[in-house]
Amino acid sequence: MGNSYAGQLKATRFEEVLHNSIEASLRSNNLVPRPVFSQLYLEAEQQLSSLEGGSRVDNEEEEEEGEGGPDPNGPPNPYQLPPAPEGCCTTDGFCQAGKDLRLVSMSSEPVDVPAGFLLVGAKSPSLPDHLLVCAVDKRFLPDDNGHNALLGFSGNCVGCGKKGFCYFTDFSNHINLKLTTQPKKQKHLKYYLVRNAQGTLTKGPLICWKGSEFRSRQSSAGTCSSSLFPPSSGPLAAFPSESVPGTNPGVLMGAQQAGPAPDHPSLTSASGPAVFNGKDSPKHQQLAKSSLSALPRPSALGILPNSGPPKKRHKGWSPESPSATDGGYSQSSGNRAKYEGAGVSRVPQAGLVGPASVSFPVVASGEPVSVPDNLLKICKAKPVIFKGHGNFPYLCGNLSDVVVSPLLYTCYQNSQSISRAYEQGGASSIQPISEEMQLLLTVYYLVQLAADQVPLMEDLEQIFLRSWRESHLTEIRQYQQVPSQPYPPAPSTATPVTSAQLPWLAGLAASSCNDSVHVIECAYSLAEGLSEMFRLLIEGKLAKTNYVVIICACRNAAIDSCIAVTGKYQARILSESLLSPAEYQREVHYELVTGKVDSLGAFFSTLCPEGDMDILLDKFHQENQGHVSSLLPASSVTQAAALDVSGTPVCTSCHLEPNGVRPFQLAVAQKLLSHVCSIADSSTQNLDLGSFEKVDFLICIPPSEVTYQQTLFHVWHSGVLLELGLEKEPMTKQRVEQYVLKLDAEAQTRFKAFLQNSFQNPHTLFVLIHDHAHWDLVSSAVHNLCSQSDLPVGLVDRLLNCREVKEAPNIVTLHVTSFPYALQTQHTLISPYNEIHWPVSYSNGVDLYHENKKYFGLSEFIESTLSGHSLPLLRYDSSFEAMVTALGKRFPRLHSAVIRTFVLVQHYAAAMMAVSGLPQMKNHTSVETLEITQNLLNAPKQCPCGHGLMVLLRVPCSPLAAVAYERLAHVRARLALEEHFEIILGNPSSGITVGKHFVKQLKMWQKIEDSEWRPQTYLELEGLPCILIFSGMDPHGESLPRSLRYCDLRLINSSCLVRTALEQELGLAAYFVSNEIPLEKGPKNEALESDGEKLSSTDNEDEELGTEVCFEAGSTSEKRSPVKRERSSSHDSASSSLSSKASSSALCSETSAQVSGPPHGDQARSPPPCGPAEEARAPGEKPWLRTSQGPPMVISRHGPGHPPPPDCGLRTSQRGLQVSVTASSQLPSLGSASMSTAPATGTLLLQASQCSVTKACRQPPTVFLPKLVYDVLVSTDSSGLPKAASLLPAPSVMWTSSFRPLLSKTMTSTEQSLYYRQWTVPRPSHMDYGNRAEGRVDSFHPRRLLLSGPPQIGKTGAYLQFLSILSRMLIRLTEVDVYDEEEINTSLREESDWHYLQLSDPWPDLELFQKMPFDYIIHDPKYEDASLICAHHQSIKSEDRGLSRKPEDLYVRRQTARMRLSKYAAYNTYHHCEQCHQYLGFHPRYQLYESTLHAFAFSYSMLGEEIQLHFIIPKSKEHHFVFSQPGGQLESMRLPLVTDKSHEYIKSPTFTPTTGRHEHGLFNLYHAMDGASHLHVLVVKEYEMAIYKKYWPNHIMLVLPSIFNSAGVGAAHFLIKELSYHNLELERNRQEELGIKPQDIWPFIVISDDSCVMWNVVDVDCAGERSREFSWSERNVSLKHIMQHIEASPNITRYALLGMRKWASKTRGGEVREPFSRCHVHDFIILNVDLTQNVQYNQNRFTCDDVDFNLRVHSAGLLLCRFNRFSVMKKQIAVGGHRSFHITSKVSDSSAVVVPAQYICAPDSKHTFLAAPAQLLLEKFLQHHSQHFFPLSLKNHSHPVLSVDCYLNLGSQISVCYVSSRPHSLNISCSDLMFSGLLLYLCDSFVAASFLKKFHFLKGATLCVICQDRNSLRQTVVRLELEDEWQFRLRDEFQTANAKEDRPLFFLTGRHI
Repeated sequence: MGNSYAGQLKATRFEEVLHNSIEASLRSNNLVPRPVFSQLYLEAEQQLSSLEGGSRVDNEEEEEEGEGGPDPNGPPNPYQLPPAPEGCCTTDGFCQAGKDLRLVSMSSEPVDVPAGFLLVGAKSPSLPDHLLVCAVDKRFLPDDNGHNALLGFSGNCVGCGKKGFCYFTDFSNHINLKLTTQPKKQKHLKYYLVRNAQGTLTKGPLICWKGSEFRSRQSSAGTCSSSLFPPSSGPLAAFPSESVPGTNPGVLMGAQQAGPAPDHPSLTSASGPAVFNGKDSPKHQQLAKSSLSALPRPSALGILPNSGPPKKRHKGWSPESPSATDGGYSQSSGNRAKYEGAGVSRVPQAGLVGPASVSFPVVASGEPVSVPDNLLKICKAKPVIFKGHGNFPYLCGNLSDVVVSPLLYTCYQNSQSISRAYEQGGASSIQPISEEMQLLLTVYYLVQLAADQVPLMEDLEQIFLRSWRESHLTEIRQYQQVPSQPYPPAPSTATPVTSAQLPWLAGLAASSCNDSVHVIECAYSLAEGLSEMFRLLIEGKLAKTNYVVIICACRNAAIDSCIAVTGKYQARILSESLLSPAEYQREVHYELVTGKVDSLGAFFSTLCPEGDMDILLDKFHQENQGHVSSLLPASSVTQAAALDVSGTPVCTSCHLEPNGVRPFQLAVAQKLLSHVCSIADSSTQNLDLGSFEKVDFLICIPPSEVTYQQTLFHVWHSGVLLELGLEKEPMTKQRVEQYVLKLDAEAQTRFKAFLQNSFQNPHTLFVLIHDHAHWDLVSSAVHNLCSQSDLPVGLVDRLLNCREVKEAPNIVTLHVTSFPYALQTQHTLISPYNEIHWPVSYSNGVDLYHENKKYFGLSEFIESTLSGHSLPLLRYDSSFEAMVTALGKRFPRLHSAVIRTFVLVQHYAAAMMAVSGLPQMKNHTSVETLEITQNLLNAPKQCPCGHGLMVLLRVPCSPLAAVAYERLAHVRARLALEEHFEIILGNPSSGITVGKHFVKQLKMWQKIEDSEWRPQTYLELEGLPCILIFSGMDPHGESLPRSLRYCDLRLINSSCLVRTALEQELGLAAYFVSNEIPLEKGPKNEALESDGEKLSSTDNEDEELGTEVCFEAGSTSEKRSPVKRERSSSHDSASSSLSSKASSSALCSETSAQVSGPPHGDQARSPPPCGPAEEARAPGEKPWLRTSQGPPMVISRHGPGHPPPPDCGLRTSQRGLQVSVTASSQLPSLGSASMSTAPATGTLLLQASQCSVTKACRQPPTVFLPKLVYDVLVSTDSSGLPKAASLLPAPSVMWTSSFRPLLSKTMTSTEQSLYYRQWTVPRPSHMDYGNRAEGRVDSFHPRRLLLSGPPQIGKTGAYLQFLSILSRMLIRLTEVDVYDEEEINTSLREESDWHYLQLSDPWPDLELFQKMPFDYIIHDPKYEDASLICAHHQSIKSEDRGLSRKPEDLYVRRQTARMRLSKYAAYNTYHHCEQCHQYLGFHPRYQLYESTLHAFAFSYSMLGEEIQLHFIIPKSKEHHFVFSQPGGQLESMRLPLVTDKSHEYIKSPTFTPTTGRHEHGLFNLYHAMDGASHLHVLVVKEYEMAIYKKYWPNHIMLVLPSIFNSAGVGAAHFLIKELSYHNLELERNRQEELGIKPQDIWPFIVISDDSCVMWNVVDVDCAGERSREFSWSERNVSLKHIMQHIEASPNITRYALLGMRKWASKTRGGEVREPFSRCHVHDFIILNVDLTQNVQYNQNRFTCDDVDFNLRVHSAGLLLCRFNRFSVMKKQIAVGGHRSFHITSKVSDSSAVVVPAQYICAPDSKHTFLAAPAQLLLEKFLQHHSQHFFPLSLKNHSHPVLSVDCYLNLGSQISVCYVSSRPHSLNISCSDLMFSGLLLYLCDSFVAASFLKKFHFLKGATLCVICQDRNSLRQTVVRLELEDEWQFRLRDEFQTANAKEDRPLFFLTGRHI
C-alpha cells in the first residue's frame, strides 16, 4: 500500500556527484560541463541492481493518474470490492454510518481534528464534482517536496467520528469510495483542506505525491486546450480550434541552428542521445556514455538503421512505418514560421506587442506583477517573456515594454503529445517527456547558443524529440517489430528528475556560460521571480544576460516556469518576428509619420567629422554647378552613339536571341498535355476531350502592373492567340488584355464574364491558369470578416474556387507556381497525380534536354558559397550588420526595418559622394556598397553605347521604399548625376516611371521608332544603368533584365523565415547561364571590373588594425561562435577585416575603444582564405566563373525584343541542375605588385573597355543578404539539405506534428510533395481549410493541375506552349483519317444503253431498275490488287494494270484524308460524352450493366451439325428479345413489320463482325443514329468475348463457336446470315399466331464494317429531267437519316442487297449523276435474308468474300442496288481486322520470314509447316503467285481464267470470268470467249462434265483443281472426266503448307491438250 521511495537520491551520492561536476566545470575548456543528471541517471549496469528492488513500487507510482484509470504499464488490475456490511449506508458521499462527508455540506461545520492530523479532500470516482472530507495523520502525507511520507496510513472519519483506520483500503470502503482499482492514498487523497478568512473550509493546494503530478498536468492539458482558442476569434484565427499534435504555432526563435557540433561541445549534452526521460535500457546507457565522451555531431542518432524515408515513394508514408519513425530525427526540423503564433496569414490581426499580448491564453494566478515604467529606456530592448509550464501571473503597469508569447508553452505541449503515434499501436508503456526534463533541456539549449544566435523553436522540438526517442528506443523498436504484442514490454527503470532537483541542475548548467543564462528560483509563484528579474534589469545587473529562466517548484510540486529573453539583439528579433506583415507595415508607417525617425537622422549627422552630409552635398553642388563632374563623363546620348569606323556602334552585347520554345519548356508542355489526357482517359468521366472543338484560356495574375504587362507581352509574342484561332492578325493590345486578368478590385466583373462565356460555349475547353498561385491563399470566409477596403484578400478563393468553376465540365484549372508548398497540404484540392514538376536537367550524369543555357537558381547560389575559391555570389555585409546592431541598442523604440533602411540609404549616399569626388566619404560606407556604386557609375564608360548595369535594392515596406527613393534622388541631384544613372521606384500597384533622357537611350538601343513608347516591364530596362528600388511585401513574379548585376536584399524582413518567403526573395536573382560565349573574349580582360578607385582604398595599412580591434571588440566581444568566426573570414564579403568608420564609431560609442582613420582591407596582414589571384582583386570582386566542362559560361537574361524565360517560381527539387562553379585556375596571376601601379585618381579605364552588359551576362548577379538569412541559407542539416528547405513551407500552413521525419536531400519533387501532403495542414485562414477529406480521392478536384518549377525558369512559356499543343490535339481528336481513294476501273464501265436516267428519283423504280445490266467490274479501291472480273462485252486493253503491291505495303500506301468528325459520327471506346453515358453503360449513378448469357442453337445441313451460338444480352437490351415463359430461355430476336412507319427507331438489326478492335472499333452508334432506338449486335470470336464485354458492357454480343476462333470474316458473315434467316422463320411463326402474315415481317439486316465512321448524302440540283447540266453538293448526315430513307423505299422487299458508295474527295459528277447503280456493294450492306435464303457466304473465306457473295446473289437472279447519293466514310484503323492474321512457322526457333511462295508445297515433303488456316494460305498464295498455275493468263485480259461458282483473287494481272453452275442462274454469254485457264475450287455436285464442255480453252491453257483431300481430288478428276481434255503429271500435285491436323487443301494442275 504505502509509499516507497526507492528512486530517491542518496544524499551522499548526490553531493559527491555535484562536487565532481563543479570541479570538472572549473577545469574544463568547454562552455558546459557534463550534466549532473546524466551522471546520476545514465550510469551503466552497476546502477540497475540498486534500482531493481524499487521497480515494482516505481511502477505503481508512475501509474496514469485519473479516476480509476488502468495501469499503463501492464494489464489492468481487477479489483473486487468487499461486500458492505448488512444494513449500512452505501450512498456516494456518505460514510457507512450514513454521515455526509461532502465538502459542500461540511464547509461551515465545526470538525474535531486531533493533534498531528490534517484535513484532506478525497476524490470519489462516482462523485467527480465533490471532495470528501477526511482526517489523516500528517506523518503519512508528503512534505513540500513530495518526500518523507511514511509508508502506510492512519486516518479518522470526520462524519461518524470513527478512529484508527490503519489501512487505506478499509478507510476507502468506510467512506464509500467504491473503487474498481486497488485503493491507493496517492491516487485518491488529492487536496489539503484549509479555512479561509471567513472560517469556511475550502479546497487548498494539491497534495504533492512524488512522480505523479507531471503526468496529471499533461493529461489535463488535452482537455483544456480545446477551449484555449475560440475557433472564430479574429486575432487568433491562426490557431487551430482543435487540439492536434503539433499544430501549436511556433515562432522564429531565431534563425540559426545550434551549429555544427564539434564547435559546440555543449550542444550534444542537450541534443545528443544523452538526455533521457527517466527510462532507459542498459544497452542505451552505454550508448549514451560513449556518445557523450565522443562529443558527436547533433546527428548522433545517425547510427539508427533505415535512417530517413526511403528514396522512392509514390503514395506517401505513414508515421508508423519503420522508415519514417526510425528516420532522421537527428537534426532540427527547421524553422516553424516566422509568424505562426501571431497568425500571420494576410489577415489583419491584433498585435502581440503591448497589452494585446496578454490576451493570449496564458493562465494567470496569484498577485499581479508590475512592469517598471522606464524598462525599455533602461534595457534598450523589450524583453520577450515565453510562458512555460504551469500558471503565469498577471502583468500590470507598463505593458507596452514587454512582449508575452505562449509559443514555448505550445512547444512543450506539442512535444508531450509525441508518443501518440506509438500509443495507437498499443505500446502504452511509452511515457511522454517530463516537464522537468523539458525545462532542463531548454536551459542546456540556451546555454550553448552563441551571442549572435537566436533561439529557434524547431531546434528545441528536435532536441525534445531526440531525447524522447533515445529514452524509449527499446520500446519503440519492439513496438515497430511486434505490433500485436499481447502485453506491452516492461518499462526500464531509471529515476526521473524531480522538481526539487530541477533548480539545482538548471543553475548548475547555467553556471558556466558567463552569465548569458540566469536562473531565478522562486519559492511560491512566478510572480516573485518576474519581479526579481525586472528589478535586476532596472539595476543593470543583467547587462550580459541574454536569457532569464524563472522556475517555481513550490509545495504542490507542479512546476511553474517561464523564460524571458533579455538580450537586446535576441529580444528585438523575437519581438519583431511576432508581428504579422500588416502589423509590421503599420508599425513602420507609424514611426515615419510621427517623426520618431528624426533622432536617427540627427545621430547620423554627428558621425561625420567634416560636418553634416547635406552641408557637404550643398557645398559640392555649388562648387561644381554649371559643369558636370570631371571624373565621370556623362553617358549622354551623343556618347552612347559613339561609332566605329564602319559607322555602327561597337557594342556587341545587345545581340537578340532566337525566339523559340526551349526543349525544357516543350517537355513540360507535353507533360501537362499527358496529364490532361489521363484525366480524360480515366473512367471517372470528368473530362470529355472528344466533345471540345477549341481551346480558350484566362491567365489570372497578382495585382502587379509590371507582371501584368510582362504576361501580356508573353501572350502576344508567343502567337498562342493566333494558333488557338481566338484572334486574327493584326492583334491589338486591347484584344490581348481579354486573356489576362489582374486580380484586383475590377477582377470580379471580368471573371463573371469568363464564366458566362464558358457556360455559353460547352464545346470549348477553357483553361483557367492561376499564375503565381501561392499568392493570396486566404479563405474568402476570412475575407468576409475583414474590412472591405483590402479587396484582393481572399479573391483567389472567391473566384477560382467558386462552385461554377468547380462544376463546369469544360473548365480545367492550372495552378502555376514556383512555391507550391501551400497547395500541398492534407486538405489540398489537387491530386498528387495531377502535379507536374519541372524536370531535372541531369539524370545519372546524362544531360536529358540539350540546351545552350543552364539555369542558375537557389541551389547554385548556395553552392557558390561552398566552393571556397571565389568570392561567393551570396554574401552578407558585416560592417553594415555591425552598425545596425549598434544602432538597434541605441534606438530601442525604432523597428529594425527602419534602422536598416536608414543605414543602407546612408551608405549608398556616402558611396555616391565618394565616387563623385569626395573621397573622405569612403569612411562612411561599407566596402560592399562602395563596390556596387563604383560599378554602377563606371560601367557606362566601358561601353561605346553607354550600356550600364542594374542594381536591385529590395525594400519590402512601401513607405520606407518611398523614403529611400527620395533620399537617393536628392543625393543624385546634388552630385549632378541625373544623366548617369536612373533611380526607379518599383511599386506593384503602379507602372514604371523612367526619365525622358533614359527613355531616349532605351529607344535608341532597342531601335524603337514609336514616339509614345515607354518601358512597361523591367525586362525593357535592359542595359540601363539604374537602381531599381523594388517594394511590396512579396515579389509577384516580375522578371528582371540580364543587366541585373547586384541584388541587394539586405533589407528583407529577416524574421520572415518561411521557406516560401525566403525562396521568393532569392528567386529575384535567378538567371540563365549560357555556354556560348566566344573564347577569344577569354578571361584576360575580366579580372578587373571597375577602375582603380577601389584599389586606392587598400593602401592605408596603419589604420586597418584599430578597426579590426574595434570590430572584434564591438560586434564579437560578446561570445561569438567559432564557426561564425571562421565563416566570416571567407563568406563575409568584407573579409571580416574590412569595416567602416561609421560602424566603428557606432560600436566604439559602446565599447569605448578609440579608433582613428578610415579602415581598409589589408590583404597582406589578414588575408582571407582565397587563392593569390583572389587577393589581387578589388574587394568584392569575383573571378571569372568556369564550368567544369570547359567552355566559359555566359549568363543571359532575355532582352526585351523577344520572350524572356518567362516567369517566376521556385525549385521544388533541391537537386536541380548543379553548375559546378570553380575559380579558373588559368587566370593570369595579378599579384599585389601589379596592383600597386594603379593610380589612385579613380580615372583609370580598364585595359580594354568592355560593355558591362556583356560582362553581367557572364555570371549571375551578386546577392547581398542579412546575416541572419545568410546563416540559415548556408547552414545544412544532417541530411545535407540547406536548412532553409526544412523551414515551415508557407505562412498559411502548419506542421501536423513535431513527430515527423526531416526532408531528405535525395527526395524528388514528387516525394517532397507527398511529404508536405502528409505533414502539413492549412491554417483556418487558408482557403483549403474546409476541404477536410484528408487525402481521400473524392476530396481532390478532378480538373485541377499544379505546375511547379524554379523562379524565372520559363513556366509562362511552357504553359503557353501547352495551350498550343492542347489545341492541336483537340483538333486532332475531332479529326479522323478516312480512306480517300477514287473508284478504280471507271474506264472499264460497261457502255450500255441502259442508264438510270430518272435523276431526281429518291428511290429506285423497280421496273426501270430490273432492266439495268449488272456491272461485274469491281470499283472499290481497296480491291485495286484484285483480279478483274470479265463480262463478254468489255474491251479490256491488255496494258499492264500496274505492278502488284507487296502485301505489307497495302496498308501503308492507301490514301487517306483528315476529316473533322461531325456530330453524326460513330465512335470508339475513347469517346464519352454526357449523352453517351447511359448508352455505353458507364454512369456514376448506375452499376455497370449486368448481362446474361443465352445459348441459341439451330441446325444447318451444309455444316452437317447443329450450330450453337451464344448471345450476351445486357439487362437494358432484353426488350429486343423474346424469352420463354417460364424458364427465360432465349426464343428469338424481335423483328418489326414491313408496314411499320415509326420514325423513332431503325427497323433493321445491325450486325458488326469484329476482331482485335475492342478499343478502336467504332461501335458507339449513339450519335450516328441521332439517338434513335436501334438494335446493334457485335459479332465476336469466343476468345475475345471477355475483352469486348469489358470495353462495351452495354452492347449485345453474338459469340461465334470456338471452332471459328481462327476463321476469317466469311465465317462471321455466313453465321450472321444463317442466324438471321433462322430468326426470321421463328418470328414469322411467333407472329403468325398473333395474326400477322409471314411476308409482313421485316426481312432486312445490316452488316456493317467496324470502321464505318460517317455517312454523307449528295444533294443534286437538276436543271431539267434530261438536262445534262446539274449541280450537286455533299453533306454529312446521320445514319438514322440514311437508314430510314432506304427502309422507306417502295417495293424494298424485292431487292436482295442494298448498299452505298464509298466516299472520296474527288468524286466526279458522273458518279453521282445517276442515283442508283446495279453493281457490287461493300462495307455497309443491307441484306434481305428472305430472298437470299439459298445464297450463302463462303464460311471459309478470308478475303474478297463480299465480291464472291455479290456474284452469287446476282447469278441467282436477285437485285443488288447501290444508292450512289449516299456514301460511307471508312476510318483508317491501324490495328485488328484482317491485320490480326499472321502467318508464322510452327517451328519455334525459325525466325526467318515466311514469304507467300512458301505457302504451298509438294505433298509428303519435309517442308516446314506453317501455323495458319489452309484457306488463308491458299488465298494469299493465289493473290501473289497464281501466275505459276496460270502462265498463259498473265496480262492476257482477253483470255481470262474461267472460275466456276467462286471468285478467288488471282492478282491484278490476271482476269477471271465468273460462272455459276446452278440451274437457271444468270451467266454472261461465253460462246465467243477463249479461256486461258480453269479454276475448280471445292466444286459441288452441280458442276458436271457436261457443264464444263460448254467452254472453250486455248491450247496450253492450265487447269487448277482444289479439294479438301487427295482422295476427293482423284474422285473429282474422274467424275468430271477431266483427263479427256487435260493432261496431268505426278509432280503437278501440291498442298497448302499445313500440318495434317490442320487439314491442308490439295491442288492438282494440268495442261489443256
